[in-house]
Amino acid sequence: MQTFLRLLSLVFISFACVEPNDSPPNGMPFEGSGYRPVYATSEELAKIDISAPQPLVEPGKIYLFDPYIFVNELGKGIHIIDNKDPKNPKNLSFISITGNYDIAVKGSWLYADNVSNLLVFDISNPLSPKLTKTISDAIPGNNYPPAQNVYFECVDSKKGIVAGWEKVPMQAQPKCFR
Repeated sequence: MQTFLRLLSLVFISFACVEPNDSPPNGMPFEGSGYRPVYATSEELAKIDISAPQPLVEPGKIYLFDPYIFVNELGKGIHIIDNKDPKNPKNLSFISITGNYDIAVKGSWLYADNVSNLLVFDISNPLSPKLTKTISDAIPGNNYPPAQNVYFECVDSKKGIVAGWEKVPMQAQPKCFR
């Protein structure tokens, strides 16, 4: 028994002498890119505009409100498209909403996120949508990117409110990981 205890002690001592393994979180090595927060001010978040049509660059969710289509432009707002002639859809207008990633429609109401706020639009006339209500802080905010197993710059609340994330090349490994 005493020999066993000596052998066990020797094993523990040998592990104590090994250099710590600086392995990355979850075994994910840093490969030179990560996510950086895109900040906005309270004033920028509150500014909701309906403007001329914009080109679709990074479309997200799509909702059919026959014969109209609402297409989310990730982080930017909502396109309103007339689809009366499906072979020739017409981009009618754009609702500019900073930090918009999700939309839903029920009846003649369009719901859209605006970072942590929930916006309610009356779309009974899709040619002239009207913002009818803003519910502040209805959606929990996330201070991390939507992707998993990624490195990202830690949020600095002094820079503003996180309205989105962008993947960018980085010189050094950021301190935050998700």
